[in-house]
Amino acid sequence: MTEPLGIWMVGALGGVGTSMVVGARAISRGLVSDAGLVTNRPEFAALDLVPLPEIVFGGHEVRHGTFWDSAYEIYKRSASFDFEVLQELKEDLLDISEALKPGTSVNAGEAIEDIVENPMARLDDGLRSIVQRIQSDIRSFRARESVEDVVVVNLASTEPPIPEGPAIGSPEELERLLDEGDTSRIRPSMLYSYAAFLEGCGYINFTPSESALCPVMQEIGTAQSMPFMGNDGKTGETLVKAALAPMFKHRNLRVLSWQGYNMLGDRDGQILSNPENLRSKVDSKDSVLQEILGYPLHTKVGIDFVESLDDCKTAWDFIHFQGFLDRKMSMQFTWQGVDSILAAPLVLDMARLTHLAMRRGESGPMRQLGAFFKSPLDCDDHDLHRQYDALLKYYGGLEAGDASEG
Repeated sequence: MTEPLGIWMVGALGGVGTSMVVGARAISRGLVSDAGLVTNRPEFAALDLVPLPEIVFGGHEVRHGTFWDSAYEIYKRSASFDFEVLQELKEDLLDISEALKPGTSVNAGEAIEDIVENPMARLDDGLRSIVQRIQSDIRSFRARESVEDVVVVNLASTEPPIPEGPAIGSPEELERLLDEGDTSRIRPSMLYSYAAFLEGCGYINFTPSESALCPVMQEIGTAQSMPFMGNDGKTGETLVKAALAPMFKHRNLRVLSWQGYNMLGDRDGQILSNPENLRSKVDSKDSVLQEILGYPLHTKVGIDFVESLDDCKTAWDFIHFQGFLDRKMSMQFTWQGVDSILAAPLVLDMARLTHLAMRRGESGPMRQLGAFFKSPLDCDDHDLHRQYDALLKYYGGLEAGDASEG
């Protein structure tokens, strides 16, 4: 019998976390279909994955509120949820909210500080004590929900990159920086991933914040025999790029320029209106095309905050390419989607697969999950079709109970 799973979210009351909780509970009660869940496709039916009703939720949040408050706000602003479904889930959402704990915003950047509501998130009792508090919160969640297996997922807003300089070279150096309280080289995402590994949790970084799984964190995760994966969930415009760019490559059509422009609202858009936070996001979106096509080209991604769009993101892409007889041609497409609705099922998919990896004794980067990320760890192939084939091959080639290094 599959053990139950606890999913601990960093940035729990954001659109993705709220949509994930609402969706998991609504599917479990038969109120909606399972559309969007990759792990519910027939190809994965033979895997011993935790059923959705056996998943419990908790998390850290720097704002006040409950999952009901957040879900109702999303309903009012973008109508992403059916109100009758929300009414059916209200008591459940309020109960799950009892597991929420104040997050930390120490050195998270000015843009993130602007949305912090909970004063506990601003307290700086030292980096070591913050890590210990995060560990204690995870242990309390385990006890509250009577679960042993916990996967921590980073859904927080994008952090500014660490300023250029020497990387943290070893776990011992990290320990020293924690004791010294050196916030110049440590971001909140590192504190969360470090605490997660110390508590024996699998870890998914769904954000572009590379600090969460920087080399020293990967070293620690592997040493703790935990599976992990990141970075930056691939849900919208980049998903289309990863599927479409191979077409040009396979037909020997040379892409000359690929210009993209994104408009998004909600808090993520607000955070990304800050140039420092934006840099991490643009870097991960810009890198995909050249790696798929194999040659340099003009590529640029613009991102603007358009408050009225709320969670309904719009992206426009213009592709200028050269064909037979050197004829130049163009293609353009518009992508309109609800960001959190696209992202939430992928987080559930990856949490279930991480849970499976934990039960099989796998550790280190889960390269087989590359199809879910814009900048996947230790994955050189960004072709979505080959990434998905690799995913199927990996799980199709494992018999129940097999264990291998991740």
